[in-house]
Amino acid sequence: MPTFGPVPSRRLGRSIGINSIPPKTCSYSCVYCQIGRTTKFTATRGPFFDPSEIGKALDERMEKVRAGGERVDYVTFVPDGEPTLDENLSEARRIVSAHGIPTAIITNASLTGRADVRRDLAGFDLVSLKVDSVLPGTWLKVNGPHPSLDLEAILEGSLQFAKDFKGILLTETMLVRGLNDTEESLSATAEHIGRLNPRCAYVSIPTRPPAQKWVKHPAPRSLLRAFNIFSGHVGRVELLTGYEGNAFASTGDPEADILDITAVHPMRRDAVEALLARTGARWGLVEGMLRDGKITMVPWEGEEFLIRSF
Repeated sequence: MPTFGPVPSRRLGRSIGINSIPPKTCSYSCVYCQIGRTTKFTATRGPFFDPSEIGKALDERMEKVRAGGERVDYVTFVPDGEPTLDENLSEARRIVSAHGIPTAIITNASLTGRADVRRDLAGFDLVSLKVDSVLPGTWLKVNGPHPSLDLEAILEGSLQFAKDFKGILLTETMLVRGLNDTEESLSATAEHIGRLNPRCAYVSIPTRPPAQKWVKHPAPRSLLRAFNIFSGHVGRVELLTGYEGNAFASTGDPEADILDITAVHPMRRDAVEALLARTGARWGLVEGMLRDGKITMVPWEGEEFLIRSF
């Protein structure tokens, strides 16, 4: 089902997610990706889900959410892949906007060099652009971009988009120890983000199992340095360094909820336990899903996470 949630988000409050891209279809193969390595590597836009089917799926989820008295702050395009690869993105956004809830999109910004992508993004109420590094060598190491992508075109395209955009613009920079947490990378990236002039620049660290097991979050001193450097260029800087909580909504079907959420948002074991408790289900349901290969348990940083299997 191409919808999930609502899920808790520090940036977006309570957000229903739109999963509008097939599993792991992306223009980047980031070393820290929480949903695993990219398996469909492309920078070419194409049709994926029928926008009307996305609309129907959202209608069904909203009916259940409202019946449960849940609050929804945003409907967010945050798929298992890069959402701007969908050539029907603008139509899908138009359809989901009929619910009267603000729309958001979280993009890696890799296709902002294209005018058609900038036009599609312009229709959203909130856009979050990924900017991990503006240094070519570091960008290659952290984001693993598709060979057809050009960093200069991305940077220029993002600046053009930011200049024209009328909604809320955010940026996010994910820091990886030894890669983009150096003073050189941080300074150059912060300067570019300052030119974008976002409402807030978020500096984040991996909090869920990354695609590459060697990935580590920065040392505390490096994180403080990043905050200070960014603060010299951007009016508002916030750190995203903690777990966002266990307040995942349930539609009453815990297995479907777990599958929908873990496709794009790995769940810590205690979050799954809390979701099960709200529906009266038992841990045996999860054990059955693990046996059937529907989900996988991954230990990381002293915690256990559930991730959907594909």
